[in-house]
Amino acid sequence: MKEVRRIVVKVGSSTLTYDNGKPNIRRIEQLVRTISDLQNRGFEMVLVSSGAVAVGTAKLGLKERPRELAVKQAAAAVGQCELMHIYDKMFLEYGINVAQILLTRENIVDTEQRQNIHNTFTELTKIGVVPIINENDSVATAELKHIENFGDNDTLSAVVARMCEADLLVIFSDIDGLYDSDPRKNPQAKLISHVPVITSKVRKMAGGAGSSLGTGGMATKIGAAELCMDANIPMLVANGDKQGLLYDIVDGKQVGTLFSRNNE
Repeated sequence: MKEVRRIVVKVGSSTLTYDNGKPNIRRIEQLVRTISDLQNRGFEMVLVSSGAVAVGTAKLGLKERPRELAVKQAAAAVGQCELMHIYDKMFLEYGINVAQILLTRENIVDTEQRQNIHNTFTELTKIGVVPIINENDSVATAELKHIENFGDNDTLSAVVARMCEADLLVIFSDIDGLYDSDPRKNPQAKLISHVPVITSKVRKMAGGAGSSLGTGGMATKIGAAELCMDANIPMLVANGDKQGLLYDIVDGKQVGTLFSRNNE
């Protein structure tokens, strides 16, 4: 951690919202306060945030997450606006400016666009602004269809970590990390603290357990870990509901599951 300066933090819908899709203000406030404090401490913080469709669904008064693509896109547009309003207001309480960056696959695969985005990240972090990134769900239909554009925001966070040359990616989930079996079904499941290489055994353990609000699960986090490990970027999966977890991470305490070729 002594060599870590730039940290990408990814939070999913299950961390940011209640089961009814409405924003979990307590968790969001804890997240914002901690990121702001770490920014003041000298870290360069980048936030990848899910939750647009869930928040938009609740704000529009829909009874359940929409299945029709056009309605999902509408919910994403409304929800993204609401999320950024919340983030902007909360971060400003701590004197931190934020910037919204919405990405599609075309932005990443195009060399010129990719370089422009890299330059934007560099300038924003240089002047102390926290970039907040999401996939542009209102125009990028693949993720919403579950055909997987970036795969989901787990994969997006790994892509962002590579683009902004992060020193660490932290993915907050609704479970503590990777277990040797599904902890929701097996109370004797054991947490795997370190994964130095992605094997077929690791993929089998990932299983794909996820929540009803998100599109992720551990399987997509394994894909994100591969992207990070290929770029020598450590990735940590931990429970986003635990207070002070980011502090524990930057202070070098063992939490969650670390995906890294070296256990450092």
